[in-house]
Amino acid sequence: MKIKIGKAGDNDFVINDPQVSRYHALLTQDENHDLLLEDLGSTNGTFVNDSQIIKKRVTSEDRVTFGMKYTVLIHDILKRDNDYSEEFARLRNVYDDYIKEKIRIQSSNQFKTRLFQSLPFAVIGVAGIVLGFMGHTNKGVFIFSFILAVFAPTIGIYFGARQAAKIPAQLQRLANQFKIDYVCPKCGTFLGEIPWESLSNKKRCPMASCKAKWVRT
Repeated sequence: MKIKIGKAGDNDFVINDPQVSRYHALLTQDENHDLLLEDLGSTNGTFVNDSQIIKKRVTSEDRVTFGMKYTVLIHDILKRDNDYSEEFARLRNVYDDYIKEKIRIQSSNQFKTRLFQSLPFAVIGVAGIVLGFMGHTNKGVFIFSFILAVFAPTIGIYFGARQAAKIPAQLQRLANQFKIDYVCPKCGTFLGEIPWESLSNKKRCPMASCKAKWVRT
C-alpha cells in the first residue's frame, strides 16, 4: 500500500497548508505491515518526532510534521479512508471468548450448585441412617442420627444457594469487561451482544458521526 501525501488534490492524503509541497511525501506499507516514510524533495521538509528525515521506518504512533507546522500521527494517515477492518477483525476473538467464558461460568456454577445440594444429603444423610441402624438400641444415638438425616437436605440447600448466588456477580464482571472491549475501534460505541458475524454484514459503524469501515470492500 502506498499513500501519497501533499497539497495537490490527487494525493491520497491531502494537506491544505501553504508550507506543504504539492507532492510532499510517500508512506509505504509492505506485506508485513512495516511502514516506510519518504520525503519527496519537499521545500520545507518532513519531520518524524521533531527530527528531519529523508527516508525512515516509522510506526503508527510516530508523530510527523510536514512543512513547518502541520502535524499528524502516522495512524491518522493510515486511516485516511476510515478503514478499521483490521481492528474490527480482532473483535471476533473478543466476542467468541466472551461467549465461551459466559457458558463456562454458568455450567461450572450449576455443577457446583448441584454438588453442594446433593453431597451433604448423600454423606450426612447416609451417615445418619447408618448410625440409626447401628444405634437402634441406643435412644441417644438414634435421635442424633435422625437429626442428621433430617437436616442434611437443609445444609445442602444452604450451600447450594450460596454457590448459585455467586453466578450473577461473576457474569456482571464479565459483562463489564465485555462492554469495554467489544466496541467500535474508532468511536468506542459498545456493540451489544450482537454476534461478530452479524456486525460484519453491516460493513461499517452505524453511528452517523463515525461510519468507520469494518470490512474492507
